[in-house]
Amino acid sequence: MKFLAIPLCLLVALVCTADDKDKAPKLPLGKDTTFVVGPLDQQGYIDYEVALHAELSKNITPENNANALLIQAFGPAPEGSELPLEYFRWLDIPVLPKDGEYLVGAQTYAVKQLGLSGDRLVAFSDAQSDATRRPWAAKDVPPLAEWLKLNEKPLALALEATKRPQYFNPMVSRRKPGEGSNLIAGLLPTVQKNRELANALTTRAMLRLNEGKLDDAWADLLACHRLGRLVGRGATFLEVLVGIAIGQIANNSSLAFLDHPALTATKAAQCLKDLQAMPRPGVLAETVRLSERMMGLDALQNIRRAGSGADPFAGALDAELAFPNKKKVFEVIDWTVVMRTMNARYDRLAEVLSIKDRDVRAKAYEKFEAELAEVKKEFVDEAKIKKVLDGKDPGPVLGKLFADTLMSLLSPAVQKVQQACDRGEQTAANLRLAFALAAHQKDTGRYPAKLADLAPKYIAAVPDDLFTGKPLVYQPAEKGYLFYSFGVNGKDDGGTTYGEEPLGSDDLPIRMPLPPLKKN
Repeated sequence: MKFLAIPLCLLVALVCTADDKDKAPKLPLGKDTTFVVGPLDQQGYIDYEVALHAELSKNITPENNANALLIQAFGPAPEGSELPLEYFRWLDIPVLPKDGEYLVGAQTYAVKQLGLSGDRLVAFSDAQSDATRRPWAAKDVPPLAEWLKLNEKPLALALEATKRPQYFNPMVSRRKPGEGSNLIAGLLPTVQKNRELANALTTRAMLRLNEGKLDDAWADLLACHRLGRLVGRGATFLEVLVGIAIGQIANNSSLAFLDHPALTATKAAQCLKDLQAMPRPGVLAETVRLSERMMGLDALQNIRRAGSGADPFAGALDAELAFPNKKKVFEVIDWTVVMRTMNARYDRLAEVLSIKDRDVRAKAYEKFEAELAEVKKEFVDEAKIKKVLDGKDPGPVLGKLFADTLMSLLSPAVQKVQQACDRGEQTAANLRLAFALAAHQKDTGRYPAKLADLAPKYIAAVPDDLFTGKPLVYQPAEKGYLFYSFGVNGKDDGGTTYGEEPLGSDDLPIRMPLPPLKKN
């Protein structure tokens, strides 16, 4: 089975069989209801797993897909259990052999191969964490050097993978033949494995940096930066957040690279060009418009399959969906209205996330969220639901109430994800600015009196603070500097950030020279 490079508009013609056309769909098909019109499963529901993957895999080939190489670095069982055959079919690559030289995470290596536990395991984990942020020598931490040597082959694959322009990670479920799709239960087996890969790349970068191998160190760091961007362009909010986290791992290590005395102005300028040429970040509005929408509509189908019985997500929504008169509501609810209401909500959420102005976007999202919360109160109000049931034509009213209630459960904390994206964008901009500062200092022997002095020779334009729209705070010193963004709270916390006093600080700072690492 191969659905690669199939436009969504051609899905029915290329995927639906003659039997599909003979099936009676369980819901009216259309852009405003089911969003896609096929393929249908054996029960007459949309197979959203196939539909979503057909769209995500457009223009994807085994040669341009970073994940087609990454999975070869991770192996056929990244999280311990074998991946379904469908995963490899969507990637259009052979099933991987069970045994091979696959990536071994630091924690797994420490426990299974070194036999560490308790305080010794904590000490190893702390040493590995420190080794991603400061140069280190193999003679000082031999187990880390041995771990990196064990991972030479998967790391080489990873470096090649991150040079590719696309990232497609199928969300296949472990459904049996004849079962409907269940995207919420779809596997994302490589996502956390990519974090382990990021730690390995940055650990090796800091080892190479200590050895004076700046080109090799930067190759590892750039691969980690690109890995974060690629993963962040995945189909789900989880991938967006993990991509941001990987980017932060790369940023922390890159600051140690900047602080190395052998760095030249030419090298700093070239690194800046590499960062400026990075893959574009994922667009959260597009994730909502396509993937999150299909997952929500798929969830709705599965709720309808289960009817008024137990929820289809292994009890995950039982408490939330324990609304009054559940059986009676499900007998009269208008499912067409449910689908149309949910589609309209996804459209509106995508529009909100597309607003460029942060303050305007935040207010629009708060209004969106408040509306859903108010509807949810009505849906769990027994007197309100009884009045609707006793009224004329309750189906459409219940359909809208149910759709908005479900939407409030399936799209929580979108604002938090957007804020994480904003932090990631600002942090990346800060790092580029730091490389421009390094190039200036290596050229002139000093840091500039003001950031504006960097343009246009070292950087085309100095970015403003994303969170305030005003210039970044910049405090040069005789041998270093501090500059920072105000962060999400929009307040000047003096350059202090998460975990520092005063609590609640969330500035996004860069200091040179680097301060010593804090000990746990």
